[in-house]
Amino acid sequence: MDKLQTINYFIDRNILVSPDFLEKEIDVDDFFDKVVDLDSKPLVFNQDILNAINVNNKLPSINWIEFEKAKVNVELGGEDIVYDTFMGIINYNVNLEVKQKVDITVKEIKKDVPIDIQVSNDECEGSVVVLQNYQEEIKKKEVRDFVEHFKGRYNSIKKILLSRSELQDSVSISRLSSRKEGDKCALIGIIVDIRKTKNGNILARIEDLTGRVNILFSKNKGEVFSIADTLVLDEVIGLTGNLGNKIVFANSLILPDIPISHELKKSSEEGYAAFIGDIHLGTNLFQADDFMKFIKWLRGEHGTDKQKEIVSKIRYLFIVGDLVEGVGIYPGQENELTIKDIKLQYDELARYLKMIPSRIKIIACGGNHDAMRIAEPQPVFDKKYASSLYELPNFLAVSNPTIVNIHSSESFPGFDVLLYHGFSFPYYADNVQEIRSAGGLDRIDMIMKFLLQRRHLCPTHTANLYVPDSRGDPMVIEKVPDFFVTGHIHKVTVSNYRNITMINSSCWDTQSSEQERRGIVPDTAKVPIVNLKTRQVKIMNFFGGVNERNE
Repeated sequence: MDKLQTINYFIDRNILVSPDFLEKEIDVDDFFDKVVDLDSKPLVFNQDILNAINVNNKLPSINWIEFEKAKVNVELGGEDIVYDTFMGIINYNVNLEVKQKVDITVKEIKKDVPIDIQVSNDECEGSVVVLQNYQEEIKKKEVRDFVEHFKGRYNSIKKILLSRSELQDSVSISRLSSRKEGDKCALIGIIVDIRKTKNGNILARIEDLTGRVNILFSKNKGEVFSIADTLVLDEVIGLTGNLGNKIVFANSLILPDIPISHELKKSSEEGYAAFIGDIHLGTNLFQADDFMKFIKWLRGEHGTDKQKEIVSKIRYLFIVGDLVEGVGIYPGQENELTIKDIKLQYDELARYLKMIPSRIKIIACGGNHDAMRIAEPQPVFDKKYASSLYELPNFLAVSNPTIVNIHSSESFPGFDVLLYHGFSFPYYADNVQEIRSAGGLDRIDMIMKFLLQRRHLCPTHTANLYVPDSRGDPMVIEKVPDFFVTGHIHKVTVSNYRNITMINSSCWDTQSSEQERRGIVPDTAKVPIVNLKTRQVKIMNFFGGVNERNE
């Protein structure tokens, strides 16, 4: 067939093709047989789609309308981020060494929320579903974006608080003016000011979308005062109290918190997940020998027979940021670098990760040392610099933060894993008295619990660098996870809060001059391994050897 005959052939069968689709000769009957029964297909078939079908013999179910918008945007000279994301999903399983049944979907992109990308697998072994993956809103930032950002935070957490019975009758602050002194009231607001009075009480000022009001937490209120003493600026709280003269005397303080009823999930299918972070490859402090021991352990070349049996069941490896050391991160860093080109740092890391068995899914988010903006939320790794990672068939790049569901099956919903590198941690270690007195950065478990109680990864405006998003606040913890996994502080900790397993990963470097300045003493080469059937955690120690302990 010539081009015109090919076009007419497809038009007769309700299929539209783009000009580049006809650049190569194709077997039209064979192609039609592959696409005729697809439940979901693109509006217009182009060469990229043709190549994907020729390799996979099928297409995933995604939002093809949004795909077409992204394609047109690229053709008009716009950013290719969204289009590349779609094509990455379409080609997700092209090179997997272990063939799997994969169902890949992209939810509709709504104006008021960041894009959600899903990559799912119907088989229990190795299933990965990215539930929340931040996509940058590319636009000039204005004051209005900050307003919408905080409004989005307030509304999201307000929905969580309204599930509490004490706040069912909450009113807007503006309606307090119509009430009498002494009346009971329930409010939900965001803290705009907080301080201790000369009498030792706590005076906070909160606001909602209608106004502001002062709240007094009396030192005689025991538990209420104790919770109030941990409050920080910009967090959203609920309270009940009695109305005074332009003030509310608080009787209770309600944090959004994790529901007590949150289920401790356990899989009927045995499998393991390993958690690492802060590899910092590229510095002369990187513990290459210990990291290689870990790689060989994953390959079944190290360890006891019992450990090798566990290794054979590891399906997931999470890396929580700072995969490489980066360049220009702090003054004098160049004196500690063995690789002074960040792309070469990623290339060297890819050489290590390539040795990991392909049955193990590697899920990685970035950190403040990686090739991306330092402001949170952080998008995925820059493909210009980290291209070698994207070439690994079992590597999945996600944003920081993100929520990933793993190990799901027809009979089991899987585990939701919240990943956050942890850049905000030092602020709360220094500014929350309860955490500071207990040891500050040595009590990562307390910081993680603190953030879960606030249902936000960085509630205070000055606690981190961030980019306001007019679609909402991506740092809100709307979905309750089963695992909360972090890094940044270079200390391994494992704890539990309301059936959420909290893991702060170890690191793979020794103390740098910057860490010494910040008072961080690294806990090097320790890897938490979780049995997904029992939720038991073992910590493998690769620093100088291969040892283990149970948590």
